Amino acid sequence: MTNDVLVGGGGPNQDNKQWLSLRYANRHGLIAGATGTGKTVTLQILAEGFSAAGVPVFLSDVKGDLAGLAMPGTADHDLHASFMDRVARIGLEDFSYQGFPVTFWDLFGRQGHPVRTTVAEMGPLLLSRLLELTEAQEGILNIAFRLADENGMPLLDLKDLQALLVWVGEQRADLSLRYGNISVQSIGAIQRRLLVLENQGGTGFFAEPALDLADLMVSDSEGRGRINILAANELMAAPRLYATFLLWLLSELFEELPEVGDPDKPRLVFFFDEAHLLFDDAPKALVDKVEQVARLIRSKGVGVYFVTQNPDDIPEDILGQLGNRVQHALRAFTARDRKALKLAAETYRENPEFDTEAAIREVGVGEAVTSMLQKKGVPGIVQRTLIRPPSSRLGPISAAERQAVLQASALMQKYAQKLDRRSTYEILQERTNAAAAAAEAEEATMEDQSPIQREFSAARRYSGTRVSRSRSYSTHRASDFSDAMAEAVIKELKGTTGRRIVRGILGGLFKAR
Repeated sequence: MTNDVLVGGGGPNQDNKQWLSLRYANRHGLIAGATGTGKTVTLQILAEGFSAAGVPVFLSDVKGDLAGLAMPGTADHDLHASFMDRVARIGLEDFSYQGFPVTFWDLFGRQGHPVRTTVAEMGPLLLSRLLELTEAQEGILNIAFRLADENGMPLLDLKDLQALLVWVGEQRADLSLRYGNISVQSIGAIQRRLLVLENQGGTGFFAEPALDLADLMVSDSEGRGRINILAANELMAAPRLYATFLLWLLSELFEELPEVGDPDKPRLVFFFDEAHLLFDDAPKALVDKVEQVARLIRSKGVGVYFVTQNPDDIPEDILGQLGNRVQHALRAFTARDRKALKLAAETYRENPEFDTEAAIREVGVGEAVTSMLQKKGVPGIVQRTLIRPPSSRLGPISAAERQAVLQASALMQKYAQKLDRRSTYEILQERTNAAAAAAEAEEATMEDQSPIQREFSAARRYSGTRVSRSRSYSTHRASDFSDAMAEAVIKELKGTTGRRIVRGILGGLFKAR
């Protein structure tokens, strides 16, 4: 096991290697740079370094390239000669190609083990963000979660939440007195958003068995940390679902893991790729939540590394907490780009040997400006660094290779079968069925009774000659044949057959209209 993670070295005018200290790896980090400048390779070599040091890793594979971590690189690769030249320039003496222990995950269950959670675990705040709800709609969602908790109704999947919202709508008159106005329009809007989420694949995500966080923090038989790779190439078609899922996972780690202070190395390193998606149009409450998690989760032994094109994508309060930084080239074609470049350069500890702003603009592909935390967490002087080549395969793997990794996983049986236990949907369905059965039984009992018994059951008074309401009014005794016939017809209409005739007549009238 190594004590630190080698990032690279050997850039212009310097021979020293750049190391990311494991002791300060939970102080978070940033990987930034324009498209095509080498961010993915940097993420790959850091994942390799953490795994070799016995630190588990979680990352998302947005383009499908990072799946190559499971396989060793080969000498017949197009970049092999370039890699060997880089090895010589950096001064690596023990470089070799090798694969790493990998577990594949997928929200849709097609390219990895299914990742699932429950509606209750997601919570109303993140779910409102996912569904893009208004403040009023979010309020109704909070009421629904409160009622589910008070009535002992587990919210596990989307049909649970949909059934609960229907029940809230039916009881809205009484609930509005306690919780405030509950409009049918807002409930309908939430239901429509849930339908969109279903179409994006949310049905499979909100289910059981839920992801066990302990399965992300394991090592192989050689003591290497397992690299958990989330297949995100399909997931990126629903960017809000992608960002909300990663934030949920980060929040779960924060809430469930115990405090460990400052460990010698992290318990888990979490890479948040395409981090700008998390903050685009995010409400202040959500940004505050991310800031809180980033500030406090390091004491749980978790390091969070944001990967994005521009440091400007990260809110300033969060950016200030990212101590380990790898900055690839930034383009500066517009006034806004030049301003962002200047701000990025100002966040580094200056190096008298070169201009940081110019270096960020000039570094080539596979080269970066780096600054790592040193003793007592002090930022190191900014350096131009040649990123070391990866030991694992650069690029995607075949479907057969992925399937072989999945079949060899000890988690295959644990997550393969989806469960559907009794929860809110079933509870409300049972209540509805019970109420319908009681109503049918009461109707059958009423039909078996005589007119006198039916009127008595309905709290009415029988006069002996005709049925009357409890209020007093004058009555006339039938004295001729026509009155007797009318009374007989009335009595018949009060029976089952009569009611069917009336319903048929009324139904015909409404249809005619």
